[in-house]
Amino acid sequence: MNERDNILSRIREALRVPAPVPGAHDHEPREVSEAEAAKTIPRWLPAVGATFEQQVELFRANSTDLKTDFRLVASRDESFAQLKAIAAAEGWKKIAAHKGELTDAAVAALALPVCKTDAGYDVRELEACDAGLTECDALVAQTGSVLVTTRSAGGRALSILPPHHVVLARRDQLLPDLPAAYALVRKKYADNPPSLLCLITGPSRTGDIERILVLGAHGPKKLTIFCV
Repeated sequence: MNERDNILSRIREALRVPAPVPGAHDHEPREVSEAEAAKTIPRWLPAVGATFEQQVELFRANSTDLKTDFRLVASRDESFAQLKAIAAAEGWKKIAAHKGELTDAAVAALALPVCKTDAGYDVRELEACDAGLTECDALVAQTGSVLVTTRSAGGRALSILPPHHVVLARRDQLLPDLPAAYALVRKKYADNPPSLLCLITGPSRTGDIERILVLGAHGPKKLTIFCV
């Protein structure tokens, strides 16, 4: 049996089980306790600890699985020293960045030609940059994701076009889970939300062809996160 026949066979098998009429219920609704819900509802995402140490270790473990280079550093100077070492090792000649407290300091430390994306810029110039430096709204421990918006990360293209995306974050931006991240966005932007909200979970990747993982398929091949 080939894969097509296997799929069609599973569809025919599923169709033998009658589905309930939409909106119909054969029982009275009742309240379910949290303990009972925990037993009946599968947990798709890992539990998150309450302390910063637990959350940062979960974020680190997720980063390892996702092939993200995560670095918890004690100071800005330490992060900039490591950033300059990365730039030298990879031979960066030009970088892209947006205005921000952390990004401005990093750009000054690197002392490389920079394409700023806050105003008008040439897309071809951005494409020619070796790395894009952005800040973020939050780091999500539960999934190892970086939450960025058009306002926190210098527009739509900065975190996508350069082959190496470097995120500069602060420790107080590490959040336990996705609900906390969405709550932050609602509180931070209120009735004036940004035009784009994006969760970046590891470098760009695809496994479409023969299930072989390829990094950098639709965006940066490398993702480095500094948590200062």
